[in-house]
Amino acid sequence: MPKQIDISEVAAGFRFLLTETFESVQGAYLDQGTSFFETLAQVSAAQASQPMSACATIAAHVAHTRYYLEVLEDRMFGRDLSYVNWNQIWDEVGAVDEAQWESMIADLKSTYERVRGHLDSADDWQGITELSSMLGIIAHSAYHLGEIRQMMCHLEP
Repeated sequence: MPKQIDISEVAAGFRFLLTETFESVQGAYLDQGTSFFETLAQVSAAQASQPMSACATIAAHVAHTRYYLEVLEDRMFGRDLSYVNWNQIWDEVGAVDEAQWESMIADLKSTYERVRGHLDSADDWQGITELSSMLGIIAHSAYHLGEIRQMMCHLEP
């Protein structure tokens, strides 16, 4: 008989990894001070606006990550996804001023906190959609955090 894991244990693991990715490293990742919000606190609006060759800016990665969280949140609850346009942010987000940059970070933080809050109601989850959405959020957000950390190596002061 296969062993079943209580959903509250799964939610605790997801919560740990989301905290690790967005707030502060607690042991799963190697380097302290490398979470999303700790990383973004080191980046100015001017730096967030610097494109890397023909690629996106850090600002675009932040906007995309927030958007991804919202889309996967909608997926978790079976909401309509016909609005999704993955290219729009990459096409439109480039240079930002300080106010826009601060707003982008605040928007990411509030979206993250709302999505993270859904782990408190994991007992109500119906199955694979919620689990796969949360796993996607963790993996995809960690990917974009890595992209941003690599971009920081090439930023001009």
